[in-house]
Amino acid sequence: MSMSQEVAVQKTYNYSEFSYVQSEEQARAEFRQHPLVIIGAGPVGLSMALDCAARGIATVVLDDNNSVSIGSRAVCYAQRTLEVWGRLGVAAPLLAQGVSWRVGKVFFGEGLSYQFDLQPQPGHEMPAMINLQQYYLEESLVRACEQHALIDLRWKHKLLALTQNAKGVQGARLRVETPDGEFDMGADWVVACDGAGSDTRRMVGADFSGQAFQDRFLIADVVIDTDALLPADARAGGSLRRLGGEPERWFWFDPPFHPGQSVLLHKQSHGVWRIDFQLGWEADPVEEKKPENVIPRIQAMLGPDVAFELEWVSVYQFACRRIDQFRHGRVLFAGDAAHQVSPFGARGANSGVQDADNLGWKLQAVLAGAAPEALLDSYHLERAWAADDNLRQSTRSTDFITPKSRASLRLRNAVLTLARTEPFARPFVNSGRLSTPTVYANSPLISADVESPGAADAFAAEAPPPGSACPDAPLLVDGQADWLLRQLARAGQGFVLLSWCAVAPVSVGRINAQALVVGRDVHDTDGVLTRRYDARPGTVYLIRPDQIVAARWRAPQPHLMRVALRRSLALDAQETEAFA
Repeated sequence: MSMSQEVAVQKTYNYSEFSYVQSEEQARAEFRQHPLVIIGAGPVGLSMALDCAARGIATVVLDDNNSVSIGSRAVCYAQRTLEVWGRLGVAAPLLAQGVSWRVGKVFFGEGLSYQFDLQPQPGHEMPAMINLQQYYLEESLVRACEQHALIDLRWKHKLLALTQNAKGVQGARLRVETPDGEFDMGADWVVACDGAGSDTRRMVGADFSGQAFQDRFLIADVVIDTDALLPADARAGGSLRRLGGEPERWFWFDPPFHPGQSVLLHKQSHGVWRIDFQLGWEADPVEEKKPENVIPRIQAMLGPDVAFELEWVSVYQFACRRIDQFRHGRVLFAGDAAHQVSPFGARGANSGVQDADNLGWKLQAVLAGAAPEALLDSYHLERAWAADDNLRQSTRSTDFITPKSRASLRLRNAVLTLARTEPFARPFVNSGRLSTPTVYANSPLISADVESPGAADAFAAEAPPPGSACPDAPLLVDGQADWLLRQLARAGQGFVLLSWCAVAPVSVGRINAQALVVGRDVHDTDGVLTRRYDARPGTVYLIRPDQIVAARWRAPQPHLMRVALRRSLALDAQETEAFA
């Protein structure tokens, strides 16, 4: 997403500046080689640093700024992203500050088209979604990084140049500018999280491909009293109610207060509401951002009696595109530096954090000499697959929200009309299909189910297949309530054999898969875990360090379990004894 013409008033938030500190290596004019350098201290770079540090990797983070992002920007964080932050120990303050929601409503014209529930089943520690302004998120992640001994967070450090395979340097050589001048440093590996305009991407000559969209949208962050009256339906100035109870996501197609266009409403923390107005191709961003033009739009939506104040205004366009390769030698790309999507469906920041989740354990295994560099090639294979999935979903959302022909518009309006009474039409309504983790079905690291002679041994369709993220479930451990994903995280950030029978740990070289036995180590007192995984006595799941299902069996098969673990580490029969 490309922001332009921003106006920041910020009545509810005061931006703080982080202190620049000259590094010891620059002060001493010493060239130092670091295991990992991350470029960019946004949500993805900070999450990447926390993940790698949790795995014992000393990490340097460079950022050319010394504050958090201006404006709310990314505001919606999905359950899977919250689970990643939960594993990293930073979810609690975000949950406390964010606004949780699960119900979305889609309006068409003057009435409700239909509504949906993101989390119809109970038994998850994390909510389906929270809304939280990006500056609060970054603040919290910065504090966590500052408290970690293995993270060196360097503000006002701008990357000027990057070369690989330079003489005397294994990895990358970085030229960095600070308020005290320029200096060189080295990195075994570099992770570029420096956003859509990534300088690092340019430095390695990486290509971007995809589609740019001409539609313009207006973001308005608005401060409204929590007791203020808001429209109960799409009729501005008509029937009103107090927006009490659980927060909801509201999306309007062709409302009377903004005819022919779409509008999105989200509640954020501290009494701030996010409103997105579709403007169309011909809108002048300079004019549209002016308060005298923004305020009447909002007043028409909320009604004449609702008082509000502008917090932040921006006009944006967006693109759906990705990098050619997520790995360029010793440089790996994540977040907006690797892929950009439309804002519909909250797929930007969420997919970026899941990039970090995918990459951290692979870097650890390679840096420790426990896996070959081919494991990092799988980062591209898996996350490019996920990026393509997100781009496909995002483009479909955009096409539904902004039809490009009269025929498309008629079809969309027919779907919205049918959805009011006909359940079959509702799956076709696309106001931004919200972020869900991609299944790595075609990954070479994933072991497909072993063919069974009969259907009786097949897993139910609802059970997590190989390549999917592990769903959470409530547990009892030593008499105390707990959660499955917490237990997986406590298993040394490594591989786990989740089993409904006694199994022995499996090892490949220095990599171990520990056993977590249901009924012995953890107890499934209400049966949610067993039902969710379609388990029976003898069932075993091999789970990766990023809590992705690597393989599953109906009965313990030590040889196949070891084969699956080797595959998860990108090993094959040609690899040397060093990894065997």
